[in-house]
Amino acid sequence: MPPVPLPPLLPARPGEAQHQRAARSLREAAQTGLLVSGSRLSTRKLADHWNLARSTVQDAVEQLQAEGYVEVRARSGSYVADYSVPGRPPALTPPSVPLSDWATRALSNERPGDPDGYGAAARFEIDLRLGQSPGLFPSELWAQALARRAGDHPALLSVGELGPAETRRAIADWLTGERGAAVTPDMVMLTGGTQSALDLLSRTYLEPGRVAVIEDPGYPGARRAFGAVGATLHPVPVDAGGLDPAGLPDRATLAYVTPGCQFPTTATLAAARRQALLGWAQSRQSFIVEDDYAADFHHAARPPTPLQGLAPESVILLGTFSQSLAPALRSGYLVAPPSVLDILARTRPLTDRHPPTLDALALAEFLASGGYMRHLRRARAQVAHRHQVLLEALHTVLPGFRPRPAHSGLHLYLPLPGGLSEPQLIAHAASQGLGLSGVASFSRQAQPPALLLAFAHLGPETLREGARRLAEVLKTLEVKAG
Repeated sequence: MPPVPLPPLLPARPGEAQHQRAARSLREAAQTGLLVSGSRLSTRKLADHWNLARSTVQDAVEQLQAEGYVEVRARSGSYVADYSVPGRPPALTPPSVPLSDWATRALSNERPGDPDGYGAAARFEIDLRLGQSPGLFPSELWAQALARRAGDHPALLSVGELGPAETRRAIADWLTGERGAAVTPDMVMLTGGTQSALDLLSRTYLEPGRVAVIEDPGYPGARRAFGAVGATLHPVPVDAGGLDPAGLPDRATLAYVTPGCQFPTTATLAAARRQALLGWAQSRQSFIVEDDYAADFHHAARPPTPLQGLAPESVILLGTFSQSLAPALRSGYLVAPPSVLDILARTRPLTDRHPPTLDALALAEFLASGGYMRHLRRARAQVAHRHQVLLEALHTVLPGFRPRPAHSGLHLYLPLPGGLSEPQLIAHAASQGLGLSGVASFSRQAQPPALLLAFAHLGPETLREGARRLAEVLKTLEVKAG
């Protein structure tokens, strides 16, 4: 028998272990026919040829034995097995598999410049774009809560689709006492955040032929989740009083709204409109999906009671701790009537089974101990101060403009003169190291131009400098307030 050729050692991939590299080299040699079936493998010769430790090559051979490429013969050695695909070349490109209808719709709803991620990859000297974390995470307190709960083995092993019972109880107590919601623990499901809740609701209640109401301008995550399942989207205009109920359709399955702090205009839904919206939902047998994303950061008066507190049978309430704690925690909740939660608990396991249990237990302790409230008091004071600094700076450098004070949330809404091109302004600001977001990116219909200025993540001096640079950009474009 002619000597067995020694295959080359393929170039290493980033982070690849040496035994994996050796196994990949032998596997490709067998697949391409360089090593034929029945060839004897000498780990000593291969180790010398590749300048690797013999134990490393032995680990590679054992891995290939488990995969079926190598067979070990008693008192004889290791040989290339006959695995019935001789000469198969390695695949160089993924197969061209058609996308599902869901993926096609999801991608078709991804418009150029879609702000779901708010362009976080770009870097600016001063970044006033949306999507910035306040950076006020109580890391030491959270680490202590995690450490205490990490040893709670019974709780860690008792997982369920809705999340730990004590966390659901703590969230129910928080929402009832702090927000005025009508919540009991059996109405709470823990989620990975608002977007995961919207995805679950979309797949459970929407399909082609059903109608979903969205605000315009509004949160693009709701538009994309509803559109991906084939629902017909019905945008309803928003003005200074929030969503206009006159634009509601005759029928709809779900209506997504942000009444406490409309995203992105920051408007609060007027009292008469709140009642009109609830009346519409009850008469049409529709669910209102209420996103209470900004309630924990209110700057002046307390935020209004959620719609859920007024009509718990018609409203599904969504909330998150991602803004008030940290986005990486992915800790959110969904509040719904128990009958709805029963359905969601039975459909959820098809995707993520249950929320992260250890983080959920730490959150329960943080809420029940009062640690979260103490953290919020400090964080609210800082965020409210930064809000006021930016508001005053804008009034100083842009006296003809009328920024809308935010009662809640982490950004300001700044209307612009009608003759201004939002894209031109944002592009010119970017060239000057200033990152800006505009309302047009969140709109389906044409909107009066406006900027959305995030403030919670920046210090006072940076905010003042950002306002000054914005004024310079506007001056350069020779824009005058009307």
